[in-house]
This record gives sequence, structure tokens and C-alpha cells, in this order.
Amino acid sequence: MAIRQLSETLINQIAAGEVIERPASAAKELIENAIDAGATRIEIATSGGGKALLRVSDNGSGMDAADLELAVRRHCTSKLSETLEDIRTLGFRGEALPSIGSVARLSIASRRRDSAGGHEIAVNAGKITHMRPAAANPGTIVEVRDLFFATPARLKFLKTEKAEAGAITEIVKRMAIAFPAVRFVLSGSDRTTLEFPATGDDHLARMAQVLGKEFRDNAIALDAEREAISLTGFAGVPTFNRGNSAHQYAFVNGRPVQDKLILSAIRGAYAETIPSGRHPVAVLSITLDPALVDVNVHPAKSDVRFRDPGLVRGLIVGAIREALARDGSRAATTGASDMLRSFRPGFQPHAQRPQTAWSAETSPFRPYHPATGFSERPQASFDGLSMPTARAEPQFSPQPAAADSTSAETAARYPLGAARAQIHANYIVAQTEDGLVIVDQHAAHERLVFEAMRKALHSKRLASQVLLIPEIVDIPEEDCDRLMQHAAELSELGLAIERFGPGAIAVRETPAMLGEVDAHGLIRQLADEIAEWDTASGLSAKLEYVAATMACHGSVRSGRRLRPEEMNALLREMEVTPGSGQCNHGRPTYIELKLSDIERLFGRS
Repeated sequence: MAIRQLSETLINQIAAGEVIERPASAAKELIENAIDAGATRIEIATSGGGKALLRVSDNGSGMDAADLELAVRRHCTSKLSETLEDIRTLGFRGEALPSIGSVARLSIASRRRDSAGGHEIAVNAGKITHMRPAAANPGTIVEVRDLFFATPARLKFLKTEKAEAGAITEIVKRMAIAFPAVRFVLSGSDRTTLEFPATGDDHLARMAQVLGKEFRDNAIALDAEREAISLTGFAGVPTFNRGNSAHQYAFVNGRPVQDKLILSAIRGAYAETIPSGRHPVAVLSITLDPALVDVNVHPAKSDVRFRDPGLVRGLIVGAIREALARDGSRAATTGASDMLRSFRPGFQPHAQRPQTAWSAETSPFRPYHPATGFSERPQASFDGLSMPTARAEPQFSPQPAAADSTSAETAARYPLGAARAQIHANYIVAQTEDGLVIVDQHAAHERLVFEAMRKALHSKRLASQVLLIPEIVDIPEEDCDRLMQHAAELSELGLAIERFGPGAIAVRETPAMLGEVDAHGLIRQLADEIAEWDTASGLSAKLEYVAATMACHGSVRSGRRLRPEEMNALLREMEVTPGSGQCNHGRPTYIELKLSDIERLFGRS
């Protein structure tokens, strides 16, 4: 079979398969062109999820007639010099407009700012139908109709109009975060108008427009640099999380990207602080020499390749962890809002009492008597509540300055306040200067124990306690083999184990800081975890996960009653421990309720 040259139209249609995958891809390319043209206002209109109509209007530099003729030809661009090592624009391949024109009905009207009039060019399925003068404002209007009409097979692979419209919305959000000085308006017959007014240099204000106003109150600023690579942006506190990763935005030299390396680094930075199935909220901007990153990996330009990926990953993980250690212990402000929504107004306790007949007791005109359980004299604290002595010695040492010698009034001035009560043998209620805090004692102490173990990992072998009678744990033979392969590493954590015949492990020592431990449950859980992520390099990279598992088994259990000094000691330790705002599984350890929130519950504000 003879080799022949493909037609220009067919070449463009093949290229369109990579560049223009769906209406959102076309929207992305057109918005990038508008930003490269210096636009400060971009309006996007759609119909039919972008399949019937996609119009992008901007007030950028515009084009003259000669530029328009070249713009719809492949590999014609004003953004690229003679090398790919210094790309400083969003577009550079010169493929977007000819690719769109080959599979749709494309028209472009444009006018330069210094020109008296504009021009319009139209392309239908890869063929130019007309070029003529046209009335136009300074800037460019690109209109795409009947996308993929020339390649109907592609239409079968598109999703519903609602889904395609949502994908365009996501593209606009990413571009809006990247360029806060640009005003974006998204409208059309298939959507309500979405507008992002320009915020200038206030990046956080633009992020609040896109991610919600709660992000401003729950974001921690990032600013780090390593070897001429800088990282800025904002990371949400761990307790401010979402059900998917759609609220994670990454930008490289101003270019929105969806790079696996960056997303993986974000997950690693939040390890042990986010519950399973939940995802952090973060906006990261990486700036580096264009020669150190390849943005020409894929025609869609959403993937990049770094010359030193390890350096970039280390920068991201280190910066986020440092920020979380500095300011990530606080609870998300949305916690109090969720708590307030859980209250049902209008609850009437007396309505549950059976009313059989009228009497003086049931009459609404009976004399007033104090409600049962309350004295007529106001109480300054919850002294009437029973707080029995703990069943066992505390596994953390009360700090006299906070728990014993400090008055309740002084303790209330601490960030987590002074303990006032323990309810349901699991929750500590503390009073602060301007509200109250509810602490999950097990989750909080679990975090404290884990942080102590993690700190000890980098210094010396953890102290262990020898069991008078070794605990014998029966587990499958293959689990015994996995555990014994890592016996030396587990010993560094204070857990000494050895084989005890076929299908059994003897636990000789346990970490001293854990106190009394359920050895059977701990060994079985460790065996399951090692089976899931064991590698040839051993557990050296996973010791912190093992420490987290041990901390869970050695923490103050739910149902254990604490003495007042124990509760206050727990609060004081939380205040000085990094990451104490969430447990090892990422759940919040406490919820803060301001006095203003409480007053709202009673209609006093």
C-alpha cells in the first residue's frame, strides 16, 4: 500500500482528538488565549453544555485581518520563540483554533485597540468560509457552534449537558483562582450566571469567591522556597475537608495543572490528619525557572514534568506540614455551624410528660417552681455534676501550673479554657473567656500519644515495659511471618515480639507510654496493615503509621471517667502539641462554640 500525505482537514481532526476532548477543553483553550492577550474581562456563554454554543468574549489586544488568517492555521502562534525552554504563556502550540475549526462551526471577530474597525473570519469543518470587515469592540469574540458536528462519533462519548456544563464551570473556577485581576462572567441558557469580580492582588479574596467564604477563616498561608523553587498559596486546616479532591487547585508558573505528583504530595502532607475518604482543601502556586519544568507533555497542557520531582514534592510536603504544625491545630469554623444546625428549635421537654386530666399540677396558671435539677441560686460552674475518680492512673502527667495551682478564672483564659464537666464519660466540656469547648477525650489523647511516639522515633528507642506473663496471640502463619520480618523495627517502638510455635506470636514488651494495651487487638491490626502496604524496604517509611496504630490502642478510652486535674492537664497538653486539633484518623478532637453562637440558639442575638 502506497504512503500518501493526509489532507490538512484530516490532520486537524486528528489533532483535535487530543486537544479538544470535550466542550470544557475548548473553553480552556479560548480562555487561555484571552488571558495571553492581556484581557482583564472575560465573558463565557454556553448552551447545551457547550455543545450547541460556546462563546468567549474578551477585551484583550485583539487581532487584525492578517493575524486572523494565520490564527486558524496549525502551528501559527505569537507566543513562542525558537525554544521550548522559556515558555511564559499559557498557550504556545498553535493548535487550539484550527483543531476547534476542524470539528465545529467557528467564527472569530476581533479588533485591535488602535484600529478603526474589526474583521471576522469563519471556519466550517476545517474550511474557511469567509473573511470580511466587521463591527467589533476592541478585543476578540470567539464563537463555537455545533461542536463535533464534523466528527459525530465523538458526540457519543460526551456526557449529559449538565455534566458538560459543570466541567466548563470547573475550568472557569481554576482560571479565576489563577488570575484574580481578571473579571470572569459565565452565563448561558443552560445555567445561572456565575460572576467572579476582579480582586486585584488579593488572592485570598478570589479563593473565597470560588471555594466559599469559609475558606478565608480556615486557610493557613504558605510561603516556602528551596533551591530557587518557591511555593505560595493557602492550605485548609485538616478539619476543614471535603468529600472529594475537587477543591485542590495547583498552579505552575501561573498555569492551572492537574499533576499527579502535586496531588500525591498534598495527600502525603495531610497524612494522619484527614479521615479516610475525606480530602483537604488547598490552593498551591509553584514558581520556578521555566527551563526546570516541561509543560509540553500533553497537548492539553494540564500535565507537567519537573526536572527534580523529589525536590518539588519535598517542598510541598514540608511547607504544608510546617504550616499545620504552626496553625493547623485549631478546629474549623464550620464545626460550630454544623453543630448549630443540629439543634431543633421549639423542643418542649414538658410535652413528653403524659397529661391525663386537668389538675393544679398541669394548669398553666400554677405557681412557678424551679425546674428539677436546678437550685434557686445561680451556680458559677457545673459543680453539681459527678466526676468520679478515674479507674486507673492517668497516662499523662498533670501540669501543676495549669491543673492544680491555677484558678478556674485563670484557666479559662487559656485557648481551650478550664474543664467544667465530663459528660457521657467521653466528652470534656471546658469554659473559655468567650464561649465553650467540647473535647473528645479519646481522640485528643490519641493524638498526644502519637505525637510523643513520633518525636521519640527520631531520637532513641522508645521505652518499653516487660510483661510479667507474655501475651500469646494466635494469628495466621503468613501474618506471623510478616510481623517477624519487621520485629527489629517494631522493637524501636517499644513492641518486642517473638515466634511462639506455628500460628502464634508472643508479645514480651509493650511501649511504656501506652500503659495497659490490648495486645491481641494491636497485633492483629498491625498484621493487617503490614499485609496491605508491606514493601521490600521494610517498615522504615511506615513507622509513623505503626505509631499511630499503637497510639489508638493506648489512649484514654471512651467511657473512662477523668478527674478534674486530668481533664485540665489534657487541655493544656493539647494547646502545646502540634496537630492536636484532629486525631490520627483526621477526625476533630474538639469543637468550639462561641458565646454569640449560644445566644443565637436562644434567640438573644
